[in-house]
Amino acid sequence: MSCSSRDPNFCPDCGNILPLPGAQDVVRCPRCSFAIPAIDFSGLEVRSTVVFNPVEQLSLQDDNDCVLKGAEIDRRCPRCNKEGMIYHTRQMRSADEGQTVFYTCIHCRFQEKEDS
Repeated sequence: MSCSSRDPNFCPDCGNILPLPGAQDVVRCPRCSFAIPAIDFSGLEVRSTVVFNPVEQLSLQDDNDCVLKGAEIDRRCPRCNKEGMIYHTRQMRSADEGQTVFYTCIHCRFQEKEDS
């Protein structure tokens, strides 16, 4: 089968993306084992394009505009020494170990964590 009648990037049997020709004499589909001689890829060009978003489309959030979410507790912030922090928990380690508690000050946005 010649590559001129179909898209050489895809397997004609299953539609999977074909790997690039390498040192082997054939290009084999990793999904269905369809094989095509590597010589059929001679003269074809491989191109790739990277498109970046323009700077105008990026919207960076200001930390002061961000709404803090979580349960508020009476805990003193080590940085600003004011009462009031929010917290949330995550299981960061294995299941037989304790959870990690993340605290954020509602006044100065200082963050700390505590392994329990």
